[in-house]
Amino acid sequence: MRARKLPPLVAVLAVLGALTGGAPATGQNPPASPTPRPGGVLTLAQREETPQGFAIHETSTVSTTWPAMPCFSNLVLFDPRKPQESADTVIGELAEKWSWQDNYRNLVFFLRKGVRWHDGQAFTSKDVKFTFDMLREAPDAQGKLRINPRKDWYVNIVNVEAPDPSTVIFHLKRPQPSLLLMLASGYTPIYAAHVPPAQYRTSCVGTGPYKLKEWRKGEFIEYVKNPDYFVKGRPYLDGLKYVIIKERGTRVAALQAGQVQAAFPGDTSKTTAEQLRKAVPQLVVTRAAENVNENVIMNTKKPPFDNVKVRLAVAHAIDRRALNQAVHQGGAAIGVSMPSKPWGIWGPAEAALATLPGYGTPAEEKARARKLMAEAGYSPEKPVKVEIVTRAIAVYVDMASFIVNELKQIGIEATLKQMATAQWHAMATRGEYQIGANLTGVGIDDPDANYYENFACTSPRNYTFYCNEQIAAMVDKQSGEIDPRKRLALVLDIQKKLEEEGARPTLDWRVDNFAQWPQVKNLVPHNNFYNYGRLQDVWVDK
Repeated sequence: MRARKLPPLVAVLAVLGALTGGAPATGQNPPASPTPRPGGVLTLAQREETPQGFAIHETSTVSTTWPAMPCFSNLVLFDPRKPQESADTVIGELAEKWSWQDNYRNLVFFLRKGVRWHDGQAFTSKDVKFTFDMLREAPDAQGKLRINPRKDWYVNIVNVEAPDPSTVIFHLKRPQPSLLLMLASGYTPIYAAHVPPAQYRTSCVGTGPYKLKEWRKGEFIEYVKNPDYFVKGRPYLDGLKYVIIKERGTRVAALQAGQVQAAFPGDTSKTTAEQLRKAVPQLVVTRAAENVNENVIMNTKKPPFDNVKVRLAVAHAIDRRALNQAVHQGGAAIGVSMPSKPWGIWGPAEAALATLPGYGTPAEEKARARKLMAEAGYSPEKPVKVEIVTRAIAVYVDMASFIVNELKQIGIEATLKQMATAQWHAMATRGEYQIGANLTGVGIDDPDANYYENFACTSPRNYTFYCNEQIAAMVDKQSGEIDPRKRLALVLDIQKKLEEEGARPTLDWRVDNFAQWPQVKNLVPHNNFYNYGRLQDVWVDK
């Protein structure tokens, strides 16, 4: 049950959504039956082995969140039945209700009673405090993560108090309207205080709707219904099975043949969706934002990318619209560090984009890039040779191959190196690269989640090591601003400065064409594919 009234500080985000015209995901999903039928097993595609097992707090990829979310619960979650996420769609999970207090510097959660972990132990406020002390790396934290990609989401938390087993209080340094939304992300499950965090890399003890039955590495992940789940009558299904199919064409063929009943999120391009519709007209295809952007990461501590002129040359050189046509068949959305309308509410308008590096006329942009490279001492006749790294996943390689060709035209000869996901994030965190073709997903459509995670000077996810104290101060200012119009103006200014300094040039925002068989009910793609994988309301109409 969600809180009866949306707290005023959180409500401003809902106002901003209305102000800027955020649009819902669109599709042809048929209405659900009023009487869901329990039973059955849903089979879903999984594009690779989950790289961190079920350790969501140590991961930065949907390859982990998608198959791990059914095991867990959050304090709050975005309503799985509502495709456009906002403050209005936050509902309670382990928290029955919540309240902002003390001039919005304390966020109080009142927890469900009688909830049990999959191993039978009782869930209490101790587990919540354990989780968030670990995430914010408090000096007295009882747990420690091997890698903590989103620790900067929680820099505004002074401490987490558990005054009794069913109450938790987050004490903040200053107001932060976005904290509640970050807590609703699929990236923010509650861990058990009695389970070592490292254990989640190989098994899962959660409070979620499904219990782990078997994980056969390289083959499948299988869940069974949790009979003690705290929501009466849920889940509907007897189980879930995620079939690991590494080759993209094979995954499409498996979906087309009905061997899997739903695609992997973000896997279905515009062209693939059209082919599937022709082959199997009854398939349900829903066009929805992923909240993932394609970008170029450049190590600002290593030459030649320690030179801002070279970074800006890269930004100017890549023709975003040509990339969209060549790689996405026009199906992606052009934007910078926050997605623009209709898929997001924070990005700049088209006219403002045209003034930023890489968004003007292609010939003029290439000329500016060559001029900057010449000033740095390079040219197509005297190129700089670099290695460009990317993940060994088709959607990465498609984009990276296009970038290699673009850079060659301005005097950067790049050889492409593909890396397994298990090595990718650790490599980027350590800065063991020069330049990379990257996808960055953000847990919610909000500046706090993006900027603290990917651009904060000390964040583990700041792969470029770009650090600008002025921008850091601007990020803090927008985070605490409760006037939606003032906050939007600050965020637009931040986006402009990031692009003008070649911090992490954005190329586009990916848009999915999520495909599923019509007998799958209540699996509603959101405008963010990290947040709809709980599947407690999904059922199969046989």
